[in-house]
Amino acid sequence: MRIPYVANPPEPSSPEDAAIVQRMQDRRAPRPLQSLDLALLHSPPVADGWNTFLGAVRTKTSIPADLRELAISRVAVCNRAWYEWKHHAPLAVAAGVSQQGMEIVKVEERLEGDVKEGSDLSEKQWAVLVYADEMTRDVHVKDATFERLKGLFTDQEITEITATIACYNMVSRFLVALDVGERNGTGPEEASAH
Repeated sequence: MRIPYVANPPEPSSPEDAAIVQRMQDRRAPRPLQSLDLALLHSPPVADGWNTFLGAVRTKTSIPADLRELAISRVAVCNRAWYEWKHHAPLAVAAGVSQQGMEIVKVEERLEGDVKEGSDLSEKQWAVLVYADEMTRDVHVKDATFERLKGLFTDQEITEITATIACYNMVSRFLVALDVGERNGTGPEEASAH
């Protein structure tokens, strides 16, 4: 970590900051605060907004867990955010993504075209991965990629998938810039082993 984490447990300097810490602890429960939280708490107002936004993206959208976690995992690979990968790749597997599918997700080369033969990924899963890849690498998304999404998802789902990818690009850039979790310079296997 390029700056020190705040104390754990955090030592809020005001009742407002104490309420922010409590909201973060409530969202993480039963788990303790994570390294990311302990970095964000250098700025309690930023941490509070982050906590609310991430809570909504992670728990209040209509998209299935497999698609959400695939999108997040693909962003992690594209941005080499191995702390993010360590936390979300197992959630993708728990949501039903096969090990074969995850092998495709962790390929660092660009994903494009049709579903890869033998990948065990559905058309919807593949569409989300390609969309995440293009949004993360290029920001601009090809018309063909977006048309594929429109053929598979509702406007609400497209909005939520887009917000998830954008949100986790924000997360990964914060993680990598500050080396939260001390995973920079590793890869998906090394991150998963810790």
